[in-house]
Amino acid sequence: MSKPKYLIKLEQIPQLSQKEREDLEPVLERFAFRTNEYYQSLIDWSDPDDPIRRIVIPSVEELNLWGKLDASNESSYTRVPGLQHKYEYTALLLVNDVCGAYCRFCFRKRLFMNENDEVVRDVSPGIEYIRNHPEVNNVLLTGGDPLVLSTRKLENIIRQLREIPHVQIIRIGTKMPAFNPFRILNDPDLLEMFRKYSTPEKRIYVIAHFNHPREITPEATQAMHLLQQAGTVTVNQTPMLRGINDDPQVMGELFNKLSYIGVPPYYVFQCRPTLGNKMFSVPIEEGFEIFEQARMLGSGLAKRARFVMSHATGKIEVVGMTEEYVYMRYHRAANPAEKARFLVLRRNPDAYWFDDYEEVVNEFYFDNPFRSAVGI
Repeated sequence: MSKPKYLIKLEQIPQLSQKEREDLEPVLERFAFRTNEYYQSLIDWSDPDDPIRRIVIPSVEELNLWGKLDASNESSYTRVPGLQHKYEYTALLLVNDVCGAYCRFCFRKRLFMNENDEVVRDVSPGIEYIRNHPEVNNVLLTGGDPLVLSTRKLENIIRQLREIPHVQIIRIGTKMPAFNPFRILNDPDLLEMFRKYSTPEKRIYVIAHFNHPREITPEATQAMHLLQQAGTVTVNQTPMLRGINDDPQVMGELFNKLSYIGVPPYYVFQCRPTLGNKMFSVPIEEGFEIFEQARMLGSGLAKRARFVMSHATGKIEVVGMTEEYVYMRYHRAANPAEKARFLVLRRNPDAYWFDDYEEVVNEFYFDNPFRSAVGI
């Protein structure tokens, strides 16, 4: 399969019955649909609960009015069109509004709707902003999926970033190794571009997005190998997803397989309360238990993930629980004064997001240069 065909209409999915297509039309009127022949081939159509199907095929459950489109208030951190600057040292460039396929649980599904103006075709204002902010030492290219861009367009962006002395790390968030590894396997120019710009002193990091161990096919494994040979550093992130990886054995297998192929787990995210995502969301405390049980099944290299929430105020890590309390800390904070802030909260088994915890039992700050005192 040298170049899998993209599928954007339910009529192109023969495994769906006519009634299923009719039932799903209201979903497609609200949220975009896109997949491809390669990824469809990974689905076990004899299993109505197949996890790969659940990732990419629409469901009427998406019509559940739960959550909001911008659950982490990303718009408040947009500094110029197409650029977000939330954390001191990191800037996000939204380089496009297309993916190799559309995850049904996407937290940026608003980008694929009509009248979206967060993504711009010309990234020059964003690059100029980065150039004028020397505190930014790493830049994340995201969207959409940067590897959907042609190699020529992607190289143009990376070349400009490499010309900025204070940009040390370039990160590319992509699910193309899972959705369409042939984008990498069949493009030697892409690999040559990575060899040119991922240097021993300034690496390019490829942040892959494998959600389930069945996505790690021989083709996907070879694609990651070629990226590694081209000098990039490869890691993986995934949300915790109901019906996909919310089982310790499945998550543990994912962690292990990733460690075997040199793509260590990086983050496991609490599924954001985004509109249409209720069917995928696992309560925080249940998710943390699954996460910890999964980590017990592998070596230290398979245990490297952190379980976090990308909250409007920062990246909040869940670090432990007792019968009465759940413990969290700010792994990253939008407000520098909140760095490493530690929280002790009363447990709430029905909490899906940080905002669902009402009572802070205690809080303190590790000593850091941004605060004059430790403890409150």
